[in-house]
Amino acid sequence: MSSPITQEQVVTRYRQYHAKINDALAVCFPKESPGTLYGPARYILEGKGKRIRPFLTLLAAEAVSGSSEELLGVALGIEVLHNFTLMHDDIMDQADLRHGRPTVHKQWDVNAAILSGDMMIAYAYELALKALKARHAEVIHIFNDANITICEGQALDMELEQRKEVSISDYLDMISKKTGRLISAALEAGGVAGNGAAQEIVALVTFGEKIGRAFQIQDDYLDIMAGDGKSGKVPGGDVINGKKTWLLLRSLELATGSDHELLQSIIDNKGTTPDKVHAVKTIYERCGVLEETQARINRDTEDALAALDVLPHREGREYLRGYANILMKRDF
Repeated sequence: MSSPITQEQVVTRYRQYHAKINDALAVCFPKESPGTLYGPARYILEGKGKRIRPFLTLLAAEAVSGSSEELLGVALGIEVLHNFTLMHDDIMDQADLRHGRPTVHKQWDVNAAILSGDMMIAYAYELALKALKARHAEVIHIFNDANITICEGQALDMELEQRKEVSISDYLDMISKKTGRLISAALEAGGVAGNGAAQEIVALVTFGEKIGRAFQIQDDYLDIMAGDGKSGKVPGGDVINGKKTWLLLRSLELATGSDHELLQSIIDNKGTTPDKVHAVKTIYERCGVLEETQARINRDTEDALAALDVLPHREGREYLRGYANILMKRDF
C-alpha cells in the first residue's frame, strides 16, 4: 500500500507548479507593439497571483490520466482568462490597487485595460487549443461557459449592491457564478484535457462547485475574523463597505431588536464606520452565525472531498484532496 501524501508534499508540488506556471506566463505575450495592448497583459500576469486555478487544472488532468505533461497550455489559458476578469473587475470596482500595485487602468487608462482584457480572452483560447490533441470543442465550450457565467455573476453582484432586500439564495447564486464557476471550469478543463470519462468530469465539477462555495464563504468569514491583517484586507472591510456577505445576510435572518436595526442600517446606508465593526462581530457571535458558517464551510469541504473518490489515479486525486484541505485551513 502506498504511503499517504503529506501536506509537505502538497506544498512542495504547489511551489514547483507555481514556479512552472509563472515562468510560462512570463513569456505569454512576447510582442512589444502595440505597447498599450500587450504591456497591460504582461503587467497583470506579473502580479503576486496564487495560481490556484491553473494548479487545479493540472492536478485534475493527473487525477484522471496520471499525467499533465503537455497540458500546461490549458492551465495557462484558465489563468489568463481569470486575469482578464480581474482587469475588468478592477475598472468596474474603481479599484486603485491589486496585490499592492496600481491596477491596470491606473497604470495605463481605462481604454487600455478594456482592450487588453478583450485580447486576453482570445489569447486564453489559443493557449488551450495549442496544448490539446483531442476534445478541442469540449474545452472551448468550458471556456465559453465559464466566461458567460462569470459575466452573469458580475452582473448579479452589481444588481445585488443596489437592492436592499437580498436572500441567501440570491447571494449563493451570485458567488457560484462569479467565483465558483471558474474554479469548477479549471477542474473540468483539466479533466477533459486529460481525457477523463464522463463520470470523472462530473466528479471534478462537483468538487469545484463545492470547494468554490466553501472558499468564498470562508473569505467572508476571514474578513471579519482575520484581525491581524493576514487576509490582505482591512479587518471588517466587508462590513465597512456594506458588502452583502453570507454572514451579514444570515445574521439579518436571525437578529432581533437593536441588533437587527444595526445590520439593516449597513444595508440601507451601503456601509458603516470602522468603529461599528466590533459591534457587528459581536452580533454575529450572539446569533451563532460564526459557528454556523464554519459548519457550512466544513460540510461543503467534506462533500467536495467525497466527490473525488471516483477519480482513477491516486496521486493526482490525493494531491487534489490535500490542496483542498490546505485552502480550507488558510488564514489569508
